Amino acid sequence: MNTANLEALLTAIRAGEVSVSEGLERLSAGPVRDLGHTRLDTNRELRCGHPEVVYGASKTPEQLVDIAQALIEDHGSLLITRTTAEGAAAVCAALPQATHHKGSGCVTVGLPAEGAGEGFVLVVCAGTSDLHVAEEAAITARLMGARVESINDVGVAGLHRLLETTDKLRKARALVVVAGMEGALPSVIGGLVERPVIAVPTSVGYGASFGGVAALLGMLNSCASGISVVNIDNGFGAGYQAALINRIPSTV
Repeated sequence: MNTANLEALLTAIRAGEVSVSEGLERLSAGPVRDLGHTRLDTNRELRCGHPEVVYGASKTPEQLVDIAQALIEDHGSLLITRTTAEGAAAVCAALPQATHHKGSGCVTVGLPAEGAGEGFVLVVCAGTSDLHVAEEAAITARLMGARVESINDVGVAGLHRLLETTDKLRKARALVVVAGMEGALPSVIGGLVERPVIAVPTSVGYGASFGGVAALLGMLNSCASGISVVNIDNGFGAGYQAALINRIPSTV
């Protein structure tokens, strides 16, 4: 049950439209919805402010459809990450209102329009090869109510491209910075802003990058203050964290 449904139920009980016993019966149905293959945490939005998000990899198309339909019934919105093409096609066929974001592999329902939302989260991407991770971060933050903008292809190999965006960097409440190779971009941005920087190492790079480990270690060892680091390719985790920071009332 989401916040809106709970408020509606409590209002109906107060107005006498629903009896106390019936209200208790409805509440007793949570907080877990058992689908046989999956046990959905239906009260996560009440506790954490956002419904359960589905990790699509390794789930069958049939499982994804069951989960997606249940989440839509309970919450009205949906975010599935890392779906296969087959899984995304099955969900979009079952839910015509769903959108498949092919770059990141996300499937969404209820994603606000670009430019909508509150506050300001900025997703900065070092190179075009990192865009799939950056898109996952941006979609996640948007679905959580943040106004999101993106700056792409501003890696340190052409530093002048980044410096042209300094004013925008300093206006964001939180920044997600996505980079592969040596992972230097978050350190540079961390030295330009007084905002939280969430660094995302990607698995993009040549052999000695070790599938993103080089970028991960570079970010963990950053000399710039105010940087936190998520796991390799974890755009979802970075977007989620940025959206939570964005919800904190600004004092600036």
